[in-house]
Amino acid sequence: MFTTVRVTIGRVVLVGGILVLLFIPYLLWGTGLQTARSQSRLRQEFAATQRKLGLSTRTHPIAPHRGPTPLEVAPPLPDPPLGSAAGTISIPKIGLSMVVVEGTGTAQLEAGPGHYPDTPLPGEAGNVAIAGHRTTYLHPFYNLNELVPGDAIVIETVQGLFLYQVLTSMAVSPTDVAVAFPTPTPTLTLTTCNPRYSAAQRLVVHAALVGSALAGHSSTTPNPSHTASEPPADVDVLRHQTPVVPKEPNHDWARAILWAVAVAIITIAVWWSARRSRAGQRALILVVGVAAWSVLVFYFFGAVAPLLPASF
Repeated sequence: MFTTVRVTIGRVVLVGGILVLLFIPYLLWGTGLQTARSQSRLRQEFAATQRKLGLSTRTHPIAPHRGPTPLEVAPPLPDPPLGSAAGTISIPKIGLSMVVVEGTGTAQLEAGPGHYPDTPLPGEAGNVAIAGHRTTYLHPFYNLNELVPGDAIVIETVQGLFLYQVLTSMAVSPTDVAVAFPTPTPTLTLTTCNPRYSAAQRLVVHAALVGSALAGHSSTTPNPSHTASEPPADVDVLRHQTPVVPKEPNHDWARAILWAVAVAIITIAVWWSARRSRAGQRALILVVGVAAWSVLVFYFFGAVAPLLPASF
């Protein structure tokens, strides 16, 4: 009896150790599969919104503003629905090109870089704030530390194309919310965890708006029909986008427990079937059983990951 208990405990510890070892690569790479699907959906959504507004994606580069006229900023718009596409961000220096999602909750940041609600939208006056994961969920800001003053950041929204240039990069406390406070000039603030694989600090990159090309207008000619206090006529199209209701599974312990039970059941079933089968059938049972076990483990990890302490 004692031997049986000892063997059973040993097997449980072994399976648990395997799960822990597999969970690490899941966080680093497996989570990217979920983000890739979300990015595909968001790109289609953003393109559909552009078509509704009669816009097309710009393919030619945007240059820094030059000349005596003031740099144009986009008129203020209401925030898009949480979980929907707010625009695209491109940082050539680090090879980043992703859709920015509205919101910085767990579900939104799993879909891509997230725009902080209640901060201006890209291209508008004030301090635009965007957060992103650094080591998981396609790690959009993995190499954010490589940016130096003068590096370009290009953001496209339904209002046009906007060029920012990096000003500073610094590490601050996670509680330092002042980095997202309003600014008198058009600014972009990117935040992520620091150092990599830790949330002990926040890496913050500040950039200034240096070029703009409002939709349907040149980057050097002021647009007399739009002012910083007057939204464009197409604002109703944006207000009535189909909301993407985000799922916030932070405290969904029941889901994680159910998947854990499913993993335990299939583990026992595969072990019991392989032990009682003939030698010729054992290999087939193990191949099919391990494949099914791997699928359940993947979903189990997907339920466990959001339960971890929040970090970028």
